[in-house]
Amino acid sequence: MAEAAFELEWQNLPESQEWRCVLYGHLLSLKQDPDFLYYRSVQPPSHTITPTSDNDHLLRILKHYFNLTPNLNELYSQWSLQDPNFKKKAAQFTGIRILRQDAWEALVSFICSSNNNIARISQMVEKLCIHYGKPVATIEGRAYHDFPPPDALTGKDVESNLRKLGFGYRARYLYQTALMVSNRDKGWLDSLSNPECPAFGVDPKPSGEMKPEGREGYREAHEKLLELQGVGPKVSDCVSLMGLGWGESVPVDTHVWQIAQRDYRFGKSSNKNLNKTTYDAVANHFRKLWGKEAGWAHSVLFTADLRTFADKLAATKKVDVKVKDEESDVKIETKVTTALSLKVPKEEDMEEDLDVKVKLEDIDDAKKPSGRKHISATQIQAPQGGIYHVHRISGH
Repeated sequence: MAEAAFELEWQNLPESQEWRCVLYGHLLSLKQDPDFLYYRSVQPPSHTITPTSDNDHLLRILKHYFNLTPNLNELYSQWSLQDPNFKKKAAQFTGIRILRQDAWEALVSFICSSNNNIARISQMVEKLCIHYGKPVATIEGRAYHDFPPPDALTGKDVESNLRKLGFGYRARYLYQTALMVSNRDKGWLDSLSNPECPAFGVDPKPSGEMKPEGREGYREAHEKLLELQGVGPKVSDCVSLMGLGWGESVPVDTHVWQIAQRDYRFGKSSNKNLNKTTYDAVANHFRKLWGKEAGWAHSVLFTADLRTFADKLAATKKVDVKVKDEESDVKIETKVTTALSLKVPKEEDMEEDLDVKVKLEDIDDAKKPSGRKHISATQIQAPQGGIYHVHRISGH
């Protein structure tokens, strides 16, 4: 009965409180409240129901994509001990995680980001999915597509079509990069991933010694990406960080350069401009300061410096960063309830999350007597009805 009541409450969810995305062929809808993050998956009608395997697979996808394995409290504590500026600035920005995107999707998205704004980048990614991606599901007349693979963008008319769709000079970069990736060995792009944080479904392995300039594999990945069209140092570092799992990758743009000048005494010498020398100097400094997850720490400061987020949190209370031991075990309770028919709301605008490619999570411990973050998850077979599999997961 409790689960049925929960489903009816979600059925009446306002349109502005749910976000949808397609990950690895699954259309996932997510929402959250102060205590829980909820998800559901809409499968095609022809999909064969295998509750246990399906839900285990979806959980793995979500934990991978939102990078939920690392202990965030320990990382924030480590960065705060090493850097008083981080401790001062990050107190109101707990819960920021670096997404672990598909490498190809991250590459294409960041090529689209060149001299662009968030709204247009989002529109471009959606157009690529609609015109070149595989259909996944249709809800209330709206079709959702997976992200197109490289070979889908290698047709002779792709460049001209993308120009007509408003991609501008980026159309040529996308077409040429798709050709280059398609002509290389299958899996070439994923082979550049950090072995400790590999592509989805691959077992992790050790990845070598950390150096001020980053691990050897990171440097190799960074240089290999520079061979592609439309990829400069910043795009290469963004893809390395968010698509290839190299946590020490620190994308440096004019905004980060301003932070380095203001808070870390850069630009006091003759090098007052952002060039290759100062780019490498800033990135190496942050790697020495924050370690193997320097790109993650850098993204927290980047977010804290954005006026959009600062204005929203100006009136909120300050939250101290505390370290709590993370339990390794995950408890799952499963119960199958009566099928319900859902009306799925429209997609929520998530531009602010796209701005820094991170996921903000409310972890206000004052609202959680247990001090733990919980995830309550629901899988849906189809909007017309089917079997609901309700899961409650306990963990940090």
